[in-house]
Amino acid sequence: MTVCSPTSVLSLCPVTGMAAAAGSAWAETIEAPGLGGPSSVRAELTGGDGLTDPQFRSRFLQANLPAWFAFKDALRENANIDFKIDYLSLGQWSNADVGQGHAAGGIARIYGTWQAFENGGLTAKVEHRTAYTNVAPQFFGFDSGAQSITGTAFNDIQLALTNLFWTQRAENRAWTLQAGQIDVTDFVDVYGLVSPYSAFQNLAFNTNPTINAPNPGLAIAGGVRLHENIYAIASIADANGNPAEPNFDVFKTGETFKSFEIGYMSSQDRIYFDNIHLTFWQSDGADDGSRRDDWGVAGSAAWFFDNRWMPFLRAGFSQGEAALYKTTVSAGLGLYTRQTDLLGVGLNWSDPGDAFDEDQYTAEIFYRLTVSPNLAITPSVQLIANPALNPAEDSLAIFGLRGRIAL
Repeated sequence: MTVCSPTSVLSLCPVTGMAAAAGSAWAETIEAPGLGGPSSVRAELTGGDGLTDPQFRSRFLQANLPAWFAFKDALRENANIDFKIDYLSLGQWSNADVGQGHAAGGIARIYGTWQAFENGGLTAKVEHRTAYTNVAPQFFGFDSGAQSITGTAFNDIQLALTNLFWTQRAENRAWTLQAGQIDVTDFVDVYGLVSPYSAFQNLAFNTNPTINAPNPGLAIAGGVRLHENIYAIASIADANGNPAEPNFDVFKTGETFKSFEIGYMSSQDRIYFDNIHLTFWQSDGADDGSRRDDWGVAGSAAWFFDNRWMPFLRAGFSQGEAALYKTTVSAGLGLYTRQTDLLGVGLNWSDPGDAFDEDQYTAEIFYRLTVSPNLAITPSVQLIANPALNPAEDSLAIFGLRGRIAL
């Protein structure tokens, strides 16, 4: 997942899946005390949101394509290769008196892991993101008059390599190291409802919009368990990452994004479900002036009660003007059902920066209907008060419909 800032060349936003509870298959195979969180490939490969004994409404696709799923099972068991193909589509409509009034786009992905050794393996993800309309959903908020990314991840960058990295971990899972083509927002300041593919669509409730995180690029990151309930994560990445044209330019420019996070967890297998943390970050400016130096601090608290309720409180501050917001505070709740449906409600206050006269307020509510482990449909409504780019309007509403099918 990638934080989208107005100055980002690609504005590539995250793409993640959601896993959420103790006892989940994903939690049992988590790669590290801090890496491989809800927005990682490994999390996407595990269905059911991690809920204990999920009761899906149907087995659509598994029952219709038994040979395909048998092939995948055999590949996982005999070659330690696990992969998935999926397609996501998002349509949005607004009542704004400016802009196009509608936006739509889709994302095709293939991603997987190869566990080459007991404690080491390769992760890869290739995507194709396209807009069906003149405006991609990722920029629909701006087009409708708000300083807001209302369709996170649904842009028009076409073919992109967002993951290609090696993971090495300790035998006792006390530390993990990753190096290669990495999306730092897979683990920087994440929480259980971070995914724009399965949870909130507005960036205000995804990765913190005060963090000027780069697009996927060359990076090295590590996580370590400092104590039974304490962990730390650090990363250094190419500040000019470009997944559409992967390169080694960071060795020429030396322009990097750095992050450090320290957090409290109830236990290692619930690291992103019962989690309180602080994240510190710094991003170098670009020599061409397209991005200024910036740094900031973000905090997050989310707890998963009774494997059903997940309230959260998140805040962030950036020193400069490179990120989407200068200051932000978000709060909300996720409610899961046994059928792995998810109801989400979020409220956000943001200071969009000195160039704007008023603060902006955002609310989002969505309901993800899980038809089967391979099909989900999510209607949503976003309400934005004091839209910063259209001060003549008091508010605007954006209605959305997201779908996902996976093989």
